[in-house]
Amino acid sequence: METRFTRFISIKECSLSCLSLDNFNHSFNYSTVCFNFGLLSIPSYLFFLLFIWPIHLISLFISLSLTSFSLSQMAATPNSNLKLSTLSGHLYRTKPIRRISCSVSMNGCDYSNNRVGIGICTTQTLPSVSKPEFAPAQLRSALDALQSDPPNSASGIIRFEVPIKERGDAIEWLHAQTTLPRCFFSSRSPSVHSPTINGGSNGHVSSRKLLSVAGVGSAVFFTGSDPFSIHDWRSIKRVLSRETPLIRAYGAIRFDARSEISVEWKDFGSFYFMVPQVEFNELEESSILAMTIAWDDFLGWTWHRAFNELQSTLHKISPYFMKYKDSSLGTQIINLSHIPSKPTWDNSVMKALNLIKDRDSELVKVVLARCSRYLTDICINPVSLLSHLKVEGQNAYQFCIQPPDAPAFIGNSPEQLFHRKYLNISSEALAGTRPRGLTGVQDIHIGQDLLFSPKENIEFTIVRENIQRKLEDICNEIIVEPKKALRKLPRVQHLCAQLSGRLKSEDDEFEVLRTLHPSPAVCGLPTEEARKFIEENEKFDRGMYCGPVGWFGGAESEFAVGIRSALVGKGYNTLVYAGAGIVEGTNPSSEWDELDLKASQFKKLLQSKEPSICLKRGKFE
Repeated sequence: METRFTRFISIKECSLSCLSLDNFNHSFNYSTVCFNFGLLSIPSYLFFLLFIWPIHLISLFISLSLTSFSLSQMAATPNSNLKLSTLSGHLYRTKPIRRISCSVSMNGCDYSNNRVGIGICTTQTLPSVSKPEFAPAQLRSALDALQSDPPNSASGIIRFEVPIKERGDAIEWLHAQTTLPRCFFSSRSPSVHSPTINGGSNGHVSSRKLLSVAGVGSAVFFTGSDPFSIHDWRSIKRVLSRETPLIRAYGAIRFDARSEISVEWKDFGSFYFMVPQVEFNELEESSILAMTIAWDDFLGWTWHRAFNELQSTLHKISPYFMKYKDSSLGTQIINLSHIPSKPTWDNSVMKALNLIKDRDSELVKVVLARCSRYLTDICINPVSLLSHLKVEGQNAYQFCIQPPDAPAFIGNSPEQLFHRKYLNISSEALAGTRPRGLTGVQDIHIGQDLLFSPKENIEFTIVRENIQRKLEDICNEIIVEPKKALRKLPRVQHLCAQLSGRLKSEDDEFEVLRTLHPSPAVCGLPTEEARKFIEENEKFDRGMYCGPVGWFGGAESEFAVGIRSALVGKGYNTLVYAGAGIVEGTNPSSEWDELDLKASQFKKLLQSKEPSICLKRGKFE
């Protein structure tokens, strides 16, 4: 029988290595093996009892003593950040030990008759509180009351929310939580696209714009191995309603669902969406803590099971917010490798250019990508990395999707795929890249060079006109304004155009998603020819990179394009993705430099100084 010691914490957080007898594994055939010492022959079982087992016990005692010492040091000094690393056996200063737990729920895609609505779909607003740390108790009281008077329905979804008078940071709240799955989504800015939140009957919270959402646990999730279909979309929409605008499904879809899923992306499937069990909503001047319970007898997820799971998750919710004071992760890059390598990249680009120039080929543009594997000296908390990305996230979407027992897909995308509110739809074209200037004059000069570059104009026009044609098929009218402008980000600048229109029916939302993805900005033109070239020439799995990432709601949905993104693994590896458009006139070396530029925000953060941690209750000043 195999014997193991319990893990102190999940390797996802890497706060303390697990101890296991696997580290001392030896294979013995006790019936046939003997150990000979000169004239003395000892049967293997006696050799094991006399020599090997005492060594095991001594090794185990030393390991447990070191672990006990580390834990006692942390307990004695709350701000201590010692961690025993399996990388070198040294103690590193990092964040406090936290246990990671996973919640389970039902897969909404398993319901075959998704045209039948759910029994109950409602939101209940509880009395407001002055500070965030008081909100979990309000939710627990509401859940206790619900236990004594459960709803009389075979299926349903109910959201309870506690308005909070103070504004809290959603990433800082998520950073303090230890439950998987988890998600985060932040719009680029508090624009007209942000839904308006009205206060409850107590009138303590007035209308505010929703800025960011962080969630843990899944009241219901949606995933599958086949490409995202109309059936899957209807399964998600089944639990959403106009009357409950903040019950949303957050997630992502693969760039190419027809390609083989690699091991690092297997837990995401072809798509993964979740309605969080507990979530924190960051508003302009206030915030909301909410919990959602979902059940469906037809899926075998009864009210009783859903209640117990939510109760367990709610019990683990921390009232703390966690924030890094410094602008660094405290990591060092030990090794960096690329797929493809520079020579292989040059060959692929030249192959694409030859095909584009070939009169018998229809290929006009193809977007090739690179996967960079960063090995760091310590494990990285994906939420910590996301919080630092947010500093560079001006005019960009921040997102995090992490299924149970999976790495986290995080990003800082400047590109909108689409936003829908009722029948109104908007999208954008984004292409062409240049760095920002060191001075104002240099920045203007570089921007003008981008605006009037023939090569960049070809690439940008391809993207804009393709999106416009696709929207014209499902909208009554399309407006393009501006048709060409600069989008300036902290490190780079792009050419962009805004497109808007009006859908013929809200049920066309799936067609919007199916039609716009993948766009020429991340795949190429024609789409199928470009996709085949990518499949034949890229030697890694893009997964959700370049795929749609965002949320579905009852009356509103919004998706970004999953670029400027990374997959933060369970160990010391972080995969960073970047791509470049190949059109006639492309220079292979220039495009490689563009990949470095797009990935530079991750490289800067991964090669950084040691951070310090601050824990506070409630709001941070």
